[in-house]
Amino acid sequence: MLMAWYFAYGSNMQTATLNGRRGIATRRALAARAPGWRLVLDKPPLVAIGESYANIVPDVQAEVLGVLYEIAGDDLAHLDLTEGVLIGNYQRVEIAVSPLARSNGDSVNAFTLVSDRRDATLQPSTRYMDLLIAGAEEHGLPADYVAFLRAIPARPPSQEAEQFRALLDGFLRRPS
Repeated sequence: MLMAWYFAYGSNMQTATLNGRRGIATRRALAARAPGWRLVLDKPPLVAIGESYANIVPDVQAEVLGVLYEIAGDDLAHLDLTEGVLIGNYQRVEIAVSPLARSNGDSVNAFTLVSDRRDATLQPSTRYMDLLIAGAEEHGLPADYVAFLRAIPARPPSQEAEQFRALLDGFLRRPS
């Protein structure tokens, strides 16, 4: 079976989201860093629901922390489908990522998702930020990074988001 590395920095850091909501099995999960990238939370969704999502942008002065997952190639294709890569919601790119547990700087090439769609007027929801924080804590990301996530301004989920989420959850699950 062909395996690939996937670097998650948003809600997919949480195992319950990646395995449960998206139906993607993981072989390994490692806390990791991606130098040269900065986390932003201003990506608009495909459907206007008044909230934003995580994204990363190039920044030579920064690094973003997240989770490096080893997944099957067909799960990577399913991730593309559920994240809207095929319709331009994100683009899949390959970046260098280093597991936090390695002190020698070894890195692997991993796929991640980025978008050039940004809207500075949007904020993430408190529900969404709770997923990022839970994923960061679950995988042992440093306390200062968790504190950084907790300090990001967030808003209560919109009614539109709650209604759309129920519809979307049915689509994301793989057919049995």
